[in-house]
Amino acid sequence: MKTHSILKNPRLCHTKGSPGPDCCNKKCVNVMTDKQNCGLCGRKCKHMEICCKGSCVNPMVNKRHCGGCNYACKRGDFCVHGMCSYA
Repeated sequence: MKTHSILKNPRLCHTKGSPGPDCCNKKCVNVMTDKQNCGLCGRKCKHMEICCKGSCVNPMVNKRHCGGCNYACKRGDFCVHGMCSYA
């Protein structure tokens, strides 16, 4: 996929095999999961964070994204070192 083509036709990012449906800085990305364009173009997550559903989160302590996106801890459990209820 050529860069100049994306600029003229951003719909190319919606084609099968594209890395993502969003055009950011001349590249096709998915702003829901891209750590360099999380939620919107150019919004970078910090070193220890990942992009889950368009938000930068720390999977080491986030109980809704414990160890990775969408790995939720049970009610009352905590996320420690990327594991629920780590003792």
